[in-house]
Amino acid sequence: MAEKIQQHTHCQMCGKAIPFKEALCSEDCKEKYQNLLKKRRKTIYLLYGIILVFFVVILASVLLEI
Repeated sequence: MAEKIQQHTHCQMCGKAIPFKEALCSEDCKEKYQNLLKKRRKTIYLLYGIILVFFVVILASVLLEI
């Protein structure tokens, strides 16, 4: 007969099967995940900055036309 598979989840970085209540399988994956979060945070801040500059330029051009 078929074996029952224990409840598990997969590592968010490498996809390895791990116990159900954990998110990452090793310290190496934890470091990679932290680096990924830092890169995402920097990218989001950069995009917010670009959007802010865009709105300031648009606002300045509208106010100077009046």
